[in-house]
Amino acid sequence: MERVAVAQRISSRNARFQVWQALLGNRNKRLRAGEFLVQGVRPINLAVEHGWTVRTLIHDSERPLSRWAAELLQGQRGAERVSMAPELLAELGEKDETPPELIAVVEMPADDLERIKVGPDFLGVVFDRPTGPGNIGSIIRSADAFGADGLIVTGHAADIYDPKAVRASTGSLFAVPAVRVPSQREVMAWVEQQRAGGTPIVVVGTDEKGEADIYDFDLTRPTLLLIGNETSGLSTAWKELADHLLRIPMTGSASSLNAANAATTILYETSRQRAHSFKTGGSGGA
Repeated sequence: MERVAVAQRISSRNARFQVWQALLGNRNKRLRAGEFLVQGVRPINLAVEHGWTVRTLIHDSERPLSRWAAELLQGQRGAERVSMAPELLAELGEKDETPPELIAVVEMPADDLERIKVGPDFLGVVFDRPTGPGNIGSIIRSADAFGADGLIVTGHAADIYDPKAVRASTGSLFAVPAVRVPSQREVMAWVEQQRAGGTPIVVVGTDEKGEADIYDFDLTRPTLLLIGNETSGLSTAWKELADHLLRIPMTGSASSLNAANAATTILYETSRQRAHSFKTGGSGGA
């Protein structure tokens, strides 16, 4: 049975407001609640388009609804509708001036590797122990732009659903499955399962002392790319599990790239090789 939306107005920092406010800065409370906050036209539209469950829609109680907001509220009949005082909405939106028109409270999906679809052209990304949520969001955005099938975050890491990660993804979080797992063991068990099922995934890490430059290696095969921690790079465990370690060639004085930039570089090269292979009908690299 469809849940009927209930209109509620919040004009003070009551218990309900405090619960949502806690979702912004407290990872454990996000996990327990199983939800997080989303703002912005594109991110909210993508969440709806890709079938994510919107639990609540919060809008400004003193501002006329735009056509977009009105249609969204009308279309999401299963979501609770809440109007909120603009100064409180601005706090949830983490803005000092104009509050967002609408904030969505969205349900987190399960951290299940089966959310990531694996086919003959599989391309996945592992981010090993990231410390910056903004880097997670940026890598998800690049993964979306260059056709990756999913992102896996391993180890003790920043949270995929941290507001900084959600904002940095500019909505791509809802288009590209992103899954958190405790360690490399769960990932490799999943990789072996895919290999046994007929998809020969190649696990490729990046390292300044790698065996080849990224443009000299065939990235047209089903590939899982490994991106290391922003400070220490790939863990020893991941380096040992990788089938190949590759270099990103650099000619300037910098010896390494920011993790998100490194991921974007190798994702672009993979996309370039695959596009070239599709056009020529041949292999994309050496």
